[in-house]
Formats: sequence, structure tokens, C-alpha cells
Amino acid sequence: MKLWGGRFTAGTDKSVDDFNSSIRFDQRLYKQDIEGSIAHAEMLGRCGIIPEEDAALICKTLLEILDDVEKGSIEFEVDAEDIHMNIEKILISRIGDAGKKLHTGRSRNDQVALDLRMYLKVEIGEMKGMLIDLQKKLLHISEEHLETIMPGYTHLQRAQPITLAHHMMAYFQMFRRDIGRLEDCYKRMDVMPLGSGALAGTSYPLDRQYVADRLGFSAITENSLDGVSDRDFAIELASCISIIMMHLSRFCEELVLWSSTEFSFIEMDDAFSTGSSIMPQKKNPDVAELVRGKTGRAYGSLVTLLTMMKSLPLTYNKDMQEDKEAIFDTVDTVKMCLPVFTKMLASAKINRSKMYKAAQGGFTNATDMADYLVKKGIPFRSSHEIIGKMVLYCINQDKAIAELSMEEFNQFSDKIEDDVYSQISLEKCVSSRNLPGGPAAESVKRSIEKGYKFLENYE
Repeated sequence: MKLWGGRFTAGTDKSVDDFNSSIRFDQRLYKQDIEGSIAHAEMLGRCGIIPEEDAALICKTLLEILDDVEKGSIEFEVDAEDIHMNIEKILISRIGDAGKKLHTGRSRNDQVALDLRMYLKVEIGEMKGMLIDLQKKLLHISEEHLETIMPGYTHLQRAQPITLAHHMMAYFQMFRRDIGRLEDCYKRMDVMPLGSGALAGTSYPLDRQYVADRLGFSAITENSLDGVSDRDFAIELASCISIIMMHLSRFCEELVLWSSTEFSFIEMDDAFSTGSSIMPQKKNPDVAELVRGKTGRAYGSLVTLLTMMKSLPLTYNKDMQEDKEAIFDTVDTVKMCLPVFTKMLASAKINRSKMYKAAQGGFTNATDMADYLVKKGIPFRSSHEIIGKMVLYCINQDKAIAELSMEEFNQFSDKIEDDVYSQISLEKCVSSRNLPGGPAAESVKRSIEKGYKFLENYE
């Protein structure tokens, strides 16, 4: 007999039991379900809603059930539908009528809303820790490569010289924003819905604030309809994770390119590469490619959640059971990707000479050449046109700008003097950009220092 079966005269079809059941995926909420039930039972006893001795027995038995679950000595039943009914059924089987009092003043609707919030709060903490580990590695790489010059790109075309440190710190800023988004998401998630009942609260004098304090929530929900029907927190978290995955995917795309023979900026460690079943020479960046591929999986979960909720009337609808598989999968995905990505990045070998040589090509110092003429009194638009013609000349002559003779320079402007060579060297191009946020070593050092100060908040 189902715990809700009093109104029914016939059992559900076996196929409906299988279809309706969520225990295969929501069993991971067992700890949160038991912790929430213990807090609820304690409150029921304190408020005199059930006898205190029954509340104490319930709490004691729930702790025993928790221990048994973690030992692997309990097998959940599909017929009991979900983790909530499974735990309650086991409780009743052990202590009889006292266990039947646990569900006083609550519904599975507010119970699952509570469990999911509690579970995802823990997951946010773990994701933040993984992001912090990655940021630490980015800071270490940046410190080692303050003087490693490489080309910066727009449209995947060489644009201006920067340093590898500057490039790594760009990703540091992305992941810093990701941490901020997770923290903002946590604030809105940290609201306790238990006491909302099925949708209209309850006539029992529940002490909702006690339960919230007991479970570590900063506030309680202020509307019972919203309390049971809100899944914004799951959608928001899926959005945060999608952005994290997007950042990882962009990074992976660059690592894939950089590890190609055409770039040869880096070499992936053997431990984070794979071979070909037919081509013996191949060393494939499969880890980076797979992280890039899994980004689509995270996006899919976000769209699943948004689509699931888009037309639902208040309050709870069975459609909402679909929230858990989507949010669980996207959490699992990012937690799988972050550690392996961090290890892969840490083990990659940097080819400084290849990066420097690439920065020498593509006229990456053309903007600095234009700025040189501006400092000589030529308006920037005129200077831009002059250097454009100079670049065209260099292309036809198969020369770099710095390889032009003074006689050749003066064909384009008589303002150009011998000091031009020192002003358009790659080192000068980088070091002269010492404004906040620029690629000069001193500027990047300041950025790294700020990065370490940011991470001190999480030690």
C-alpha cells in the first residue's frame, strides 16, 4: 500500500510505478532528506505538535537510517517512488505509529524544495573550491611567464604582442566572475521553504525560523505558493554552470589550437593526451576537446529546466520532477571538468620561443608604429593610413616592419628617425602598455597581487 493510497481502491500499474518513480536519481538527496526530517521532527516536538518522546525516537531512528544508508545496507524501492517516501517507509517499519507522525505539517512538495536547496548549496561550495584551485594555477603560470611574449589575437589573426601572463590573467578574471555568480546564486538559494506545505501552508503552529536556523538557512520563504513552485535557484545555478563551462570551452579551444603543429605554443603532457588507433604519430588533446564538448551538455540542462518551467501554472506540477536529473547532470559535468582541466593545464609545456617567433610575424607592432608617428605630431587617422601602406609594402617585400632601412621608412614619413627601432621592438610594445589592465609586466604583477588578495578571502 502506498503511503498516500487511502483514497484509492486499486494499485498503480507496474509500468506507472516505474515511470513515476524518481528514486533512481533523487536517492542522492538522502542525507539532506534525513537532515531536514530531523530538524522538522525536533520542531514538531518543541512546539508540542507531537509528543517530545516521539520526536526524539524519530530523530534517533533517522540517524540510524542515515548510518545504514551510508554503509550500503539499505536498498531503496521503486514502489516507494522517491527518496522522501523511501525514508519515511523505512522509518515507519522500524518504529511503527511514531514514525507516521513525522509528516505532520509538511508535504512532499515543500520537502523536495528543501532537500534540493540544501543539496545544491553544498555543491556550490565544492564548485567554488574547484574554481579557486584553477585560479591558483593561473596565478602560478602568470608569475612564471611575465616576460613570455606571444601574439594577441582578434578574429584569430595576429593583432598585438602581449604576454602569456596577461593571457592567463584574462581567464582568471572570467573565473573570478564565475565565483561571484555562484555566490549570488547561493544567496537566493539560501531560503528555507519547509512550512509551505502542499501549497497553502498548514494550520499547525510550526516554528519555521527554528527549522531554518537548525539547517543553516539565512531566511524563510515568504509565500507558500512560491515556496513549493520555485525552481529559479536551479535554473540560475544551471546558468552559472553554463557560463563556467563556456569559459572552460574557450580556454580549451585555445589549448587545442596551441598544441597543434601549426602553432606549437604548448605540448600537452602524455598523461592528458591520447593516441590514434591507426596513426602512430598522433598525440591528441582529447581532454580539452571533451571539456569543450561537454559544454553543450550543460547548455542542454539549462534549456531543459527553462522549458520545463515555462508554462507551469502555480503551484507544484509533476513536470517539476524533471528538474533533478537536469541539475544533477550539469553539476556532475562541471565538477568532472574543472579538476581534470586544472591538472591538464598545470602539466602542459610552454614553448616560449615559438610564442615569441609568432609575435614577430603578422605585423603585431603596426599599432605601435602608428603611435610612434602620433607622438611625432601626425594625427592618428593619418598615421593609420601611412602605416597601412607601410604594411602593404612590407608584404610585397617579404619584410617585417623592423627590418626596413631608414631610407625605406622615410619613403612613408620624414618624421621617422633612428629611435624607431627601439620603439617598435616587441619588448617595448609590451612594456609601454603599463596602464591598469595592460600587458606590461608591472601591470600584470599588480593584477596577480590583486588575484592573491582575492583568494585570501577563501582560505
